Amino acid sequence: MLNNHKVSKTRRNNMIFKPITEKEELIAKKIVDAAYKVHKKLGPGLLEKIYEVCFCYELSKNDLKNRRQVNIPILYDGITFDEGLRIDVLVEELIICEIKSVEKMNPVWEAQILSYLKLTGKRLGFIINFNVPLIKDGIKRIIL
Repeated sequence: MLNNHKVSKTRRNNMIFKPITEKEELIAKKIVDAAYKVHKKLGPGLLEKIYEVCFCYELSKNDLKNRRQVNIPILYDGITFDEGLRIDVLVEELIICEIKSVEKMNPVWEAQILSYLKLTGKRLGFIINFNVPLIKDGIKRIIL
């Protein structure tokens, strides 16, 4: 498996989780590479929408299917509601990316992406904040 990840199941908060697949790991590496390229070319300080469109362009150059501003329907009390939640970028229908351009990260965004992962049945997500001097400090990987 890539990046020396364990093939066996992992334990978190006394619960057992399956490891991320090799396919997800490969896509994740391309996501991080795309974020690095965009940050290197544009630097910090621009609007989130600009980073999002350039990030998706880089993903497409790497043959990764992606969709922007994807609505997540909510099932509540037996009723499906279509409005409310929206994923910034969904990559290969597997990985959720939330794009930010802020001075300081808010812990609620991690809870937000965990909720998105639960609601969609996905396992892997990223919060990518482009408004940092070094992009490595702006990328947070979240596994459910």
